[in-house]
Amino acid sequence: MTAAPAQSNVWVRRYHPAPDAGVRLVCFPHAGGSATFYFPVARALSPALDVLAVQYPGRQDRHTEPPVDSIHALADVVTDELLSGWADRPLVLFGHSMGAMVAYEVATRLQERGAPAAGLLASGRRAPSTYRDENVHAADDEGIVAEMKRMQGTDEQVFADEDVLRMILPAVRSDYRAVETYRHRPGPPLECPVTVLVGGDDPQVTPEEAQAWERHTDASFRLLTYPGGHFYLVAQVPEVLREIREFTDTVKPAGAGGGAAFPLR
Repeated sequence: MTAAPAQSNVWVRRYHPAPDAGVRLVCFPHAGGSATFYFPVARALSPALDVLAVQYPGRQDRHTEPPVDSIHALADVVTDELLSGWADRPLVLFGHSMGAMVAYEVATRLQERGAPAAGLLASGRRAPSTYRDENVHAADDEGIVAEMKRMQGTDEQVFADEDVLRMILPAVRSDYRAVETYRHRPGPPLECPVTVLVGGDDPQVTPEEAQAWERHTDASFRLLTYPGGHFYLVAQVPEVLREIREFTDTVKPAGAGGGAAFPLR
């Protein structure tokens, strides 16, 4: 294992370093999302957990870089980044929507390379082996904007600013392409526990599609359903943070640091 760098880098953001925490929580954004979505999570969970947030290319300070339109390609790079300097303590992966797919693929790669994740929290996404016929990425700009509004995960101010909207659309389209063209590659199930979190009214995930995650682990599995739609977690912050804290407590090594319980609000 290698020692973790003290600072964030282009792929990994560490907003509230917690050097004494026993576990690292690695957070993966949704389609069109960015690392800053998890800034409040890092603030709430530090110093109990050392929270890292992945920043995909094509957005915010990486907006001049071409976005990556493949879940597998993203997972390849992020796995290398984590193993290059962040794997000196157990890694728990949390991803929402598209981020759940990237987190899962990173977990499979970490396992293949002999450094398995300590756990996976998959939010707002059906199991990797379940598919739907979706083609949003091929729509015109208006069609993609309509889908963004339907999912209710984008600040309304973005839609009111034409320049900002046009700037982010290439990354959003690329992310949708990555999600909609993703295909699971058969292989051994994960060896780590998996918890799936979904909104009860999420049009993107049926109960059966969520339950299908159980096939992807040989360890323990839990399915939790919360009130709300695809972005249920925005309204259920205390409950989701509590679940993350309880989940990571089960994998924290004996004698590790972590501080007092994190504040819920």
